[in-house]
Amino acid sequence: MMRWLDTLAARTILLMLIGVGIVHVASLYAYQHALDQEMSLANEARLADRLLTIRRAVMRVVPAERESVAHELSGGPVEAHWSASERARPGGPGAEGWQNLRGRLREQAAELVDDDIIIGANRKTDTDPHLALISLRLPDESWVNITLFAPDARPQSTHGTWISTSLMALGVVMISVLVIGWMTTPLRRFASAARQLYHGTDRVELPEAGPQEIHDLAVAFNEMQARIRKLVAARTQTLAAVSHDLKTPLTRMRLRAEVLTDRAQAEGLIADIRDMERMLDQTLAHLRGDRKDEELRPLDLAALLTTLVDQAQDLGAAASLVASGAAVMDGRPIALRRAFGNLIDNAVKYGGRAEIAVEAEEEAIVVTIADAGAGIPEDRMEDMFEPFARLEISRSRETGGFGLGLSIARDVIEGHGGRVTLANRPEGGLLVTVRLPRKALPPA
Repeated sequence: MMRWLDTLAARTILLMLIGVGIVHVASLYAYQHALDQEMSLANEARLADRLLTIRRAVMRVVPAERESVAHELSGGPVEAHWSASERARPGGPGAEGWQNLRGRLREQAAELVDDDIIIGANRKTDTDPHLALISLRLPDESWVNITLFAPDARPQSTHGTWISTSLMALGVVMISVLVIGWMTTPLRRFASAARQLYHGTDRVELPEAGPQEIHDLAVAFNEMQARIRKLVAARTQTLAAVSHDLKTPLTRMRLRAEVLTDRAQAEGLIADIRDMERMLDQTLAHLRGDRKDEELRPLDLAALLTTLVDQAQDLGAAASLVASGAAVMDGRPIALRRAFGNLIDNAVKYGGRAEIAVEAEEEAIVVTIADAGAGIPEDRMEDMFEPFARLEISRSRETGGFGLGLSIARDVIEGHGGRVTLANRPEGGLLVTVRLPRKALPPA
């Protein structure tokens, strides 16, 4: 899960969700606030219109009928009465909340002046801020006194607003996820092509299409791998030429040494020549280790290891193999035989014996090679994979080879998409663990 969060797509989606969420909440708040204001203004306009309607109706009838007309026009939050004098007094708890109504009344009835409108608390119940009394002067100096109850102007439910805006936000997120996936697909293709190129595919041609930036990147990648192939080919040709040029004088030296009368010096010289030839062969094998001329094909790794163990036992080495059954994988037989041959030789040479175990998992094959030697210091384990690295630096024929076995083995195993690790065993000796995928990398 945490690895997925480290991807460009996940981080973009997360930032987008946070941004959409903030905008969503802010827009809902702004919409609701504006809606409340609009409803409040509409309610004030309707209330002012109703109050003025009551005033006009009352002043158009004779005084004896005015109280009856005012009573008939009352209802809901409005209770109207007629009297010879005003009953409202300015101020009181909550009176400031009704002052906007004064402006509405003045707008709709230009004949009214400030003294014609008195808004305040009811004289009998002046402790309730939700209850107000408004007195409106009539042309004959009598008054219409209207008791008002503040209604709740807020909408009863905002579920519909939340649902509709949430659906819009969800739609934006889904479309954005699709767009991000479309944009990151070329990047994943580039990563897959780079891995295949490293693991030995001769050529991974990327389509030079798409947006201009992706097109330019594909062109640069294809040009880069073409230059790498030319560089590797030139280096290999150079190595082959050097190897040929060096082996020719070495062969002449061997022939001359064989005719020397001093046999002790002749044998020593021939042994030195043999070491030089071995060094040339191993160095050339290491430098050619990234070449993948051999085709991948299905093979039984357990059978391959059985052959190597049999060969080691024929030479008198203490080698054993434990395998539960077939371990089929896609691989290069010659390269893998060289890699595991080096690992087994090292175990026998430096650890006295090689105990090999093969475990076939669903997606990979795990091979362990244990010996009974002195192990490797923890701070030197990674160094052992470097070319020509050895714990014993004399490079004599009695103490070992030239320090290329582990380096060649790692190049071959990583070229198959696998991994090799070293660890000291608690009971003593070194444990080499090789993990190889069953299937080759898919094409880009």
